[in-house]
Amino acid sequence: MRVRLAPSPTGTLHIGTARTAVFNWLFARRQGGQFLLRIEDTDKERSKPEYTANILEGLQWLGLNWDGEPVVQSERIAEHRAAIQQLLDSGHAYRCYASEAELTEMRERQAAENRAPRYDNRHRDLSSEQVQAYIAEGREATIRFRIDDAAAITWSDLVRGEMRWAGADLGGDMVIARRAPADQIGDPLYNLVVVVDDAAMAITHVIRGEDHIANTAKQLLLYEALGAPAPVFAHTPLILNKEGKKLSKRDGVTSVSDFRSQGYTAEALANYMTLLGWSPPEGMGERFTLEQAAAAFDFDRVNKAGARFDWDKLNWLNSQVLHEQGPEQLLAELLPLWSAQGWAVERAEPSWLQELSALLGPSLVTLQDGIAQAQPFFERPELNAAAVTQLESEGARPALQALLERLPEGALTADAAQALLGEAVVAAGVKKGVLMKTLRAALLGSLQGPDLLTTWLLLQPSGEARSRIERSL
Repeated sequence: MRVRLAPSPTGTLHIGTARTAVFNWLFARRQGGQFLLRIEDTDKERSKPEYTANILEGLQWLGLNWDGEPVVQSERIAEHRAAIQQLLDSGHAYRCYASEAELTEMRERQAAENRAPRYDNRHRDLSSEQVQAYIAEGREATIRFRIDDAAAITWSDLVRGEMRWAGADLGGDMVIARRAPADQIGDPLYNLVVVVDDAAMAITHVIRGEDHIANTAKQLLLYEALGAPAPVFAHTPLILNKEGKKLSKRDGVTSVSDFRSQGYTAEALANYMTLLGWSPPEGMGERFTLEQAAAAFDFDRVNKAGARFDWDKLNWLNSQVLHEQGPEQLLAELLPLWSAQGWAVERAEPSWLQELSALLGPSLVTLQDGIAQAQPFFERPELNAAAVTQLESEGARPALQALLERLPEGALTADAAQALLGEAVVAAGVKKGVLMKTLRAALLGSLQGPDLLTTWLLLQPSGEARSRIERSL
């Protein structure tokens, strides 16, 4: 069993393409088959090496390892042209000399008559005299594949069941090669090259989005004409926005690299993409790894309806992944983000950094949260309005003064810190809650933040705790 992902490097790795990759990977691993990769770079103007690099890096980051070397479509043009010549020789294809002006006039007339746009097959059966006349005019020709209006195209779709299309609904004879001089074959086009490449790669199952259904009907005709066995098809639901429309750049983040830069983990994003159109078996829950999903994946549980993107669900999954990570693993992901802020993490003790990551971990939703929450430990924060109000409240100054008078130099243990708090509360004659709330305002410049005792112990060894209390007084 062989499946493939065939991205076009005309942009970064889109979440929809990545979800298609996930479904292909899961099916291949469940079936003990191969997950292959083909770079469809025949759009010369828009394809760029940096997009190819982004796609490969994104798949690797997600853990979607592929089998063998990627096939590069542009390196197979000779094979594509050979297939077109085969179709010309067999009479399944012909040269069409209709000019762009003639085709435009045809489409405008159809629109005026409220008819669906379609090629009227006007050059399907030209005589040799007509062909020579067009060539004498200097006309170039596209190459079209004959589509019989009476043809009935059927296939059993793994997601949608029995599918049936009429040849009359496919828009007339299909262009399979761009315009070129009459003695040449122009650039081969999508539907033709996909069929040729899938046949050459011995692809057994084509898993892709439902927006390709009409292409499948056309491609099945090409498989038959070329004498190649057709693969099994599975058309997965599209990813929709909250309004139920196809997810697009207008909805904000759509590329895998964007999700990564916003602090989402590969494990959470892969987990969430699996849920975009697939329902896990009862008892499995919604939190799982790719390997766990592969052990249960089948198309019986893939939905026909579009999958709405749910940010709350993704955020929950990402928080679960981060909360499950140990301090060392979490620190490895946070350190590059902290370094990028210009913070001197290389001068900090490794054990101190690990304690900081352990402190922040339980409250993180994305890795980006680890920047804002770590900032007060690397930069002295300004006092916000709520902190100032607390520092000016009754009992606040005596409480801080009493603590400062008893504060030693150097590190503190948790037990020693608790004892100091008890002594300061008695000396100042205030409730412990007043001192704790005031100490938080002094250390963090805010009344919100992580565990106060651990925060104090992390700021204590460098003398930063003392400095912030003095500033507040």
